Amino acid sequence: MGAGVLGSHGGNRRRRRRRGGNAQLMAEINITPFVDVMLVLLIIFMVAAPLMTVGVPVELPETAATPLSAEREEPLSVTLTADGRLLIQTTEIAPEELIGKLRAIAAEREGSRIFLRADGAVPYERVMQVMGALNAGGFRNIGLVTESGGPRLDGRGE
Repeated sequence: MGAGVLGSHGGNRRRRRRRGGNAQLMAEINITPFVDVMLVLLIIFMVAAPLMTVGVPVELPETAATPLSAEREEPLSVTLTADGRLLIQTTEIAPEELIGKLRAIAAEREGSRIFLRADGAVPYERVMQVMGALNAGGFRNIGLVTESGGPRLDGRGE
């Protein structure tokens, strides 16, 4: 154990207030507890932040393809049914009004992406006519929507 030197007041260096009229208020703010609390909160958030990402762990493959841009708008779709009806999203439209409606929609949208959903029973010629109308209506990026799991051309089954 080490020995220390005591001053004239002994080991008790506390200041005592007098009850007289010359008592002064302490005007200093003790920020040490505030700093302690902030450091504890910082550590809690640093530990908890990586745990907040929810998802299934997946080993994604690497590819040379460029990533797709994030869609800010709801994708627009045109549907061609087996009985020949045309629908923009869920609204039925007459074939002669298609190009005019598409031009009005294209003027309000940022992107030129549109999806064409055509029934398999619709003749190829009719699908190409609708694709031409989509192009004339201002949509240059046309995607054909299909179901997965169809026949393959490489002979390896489905």
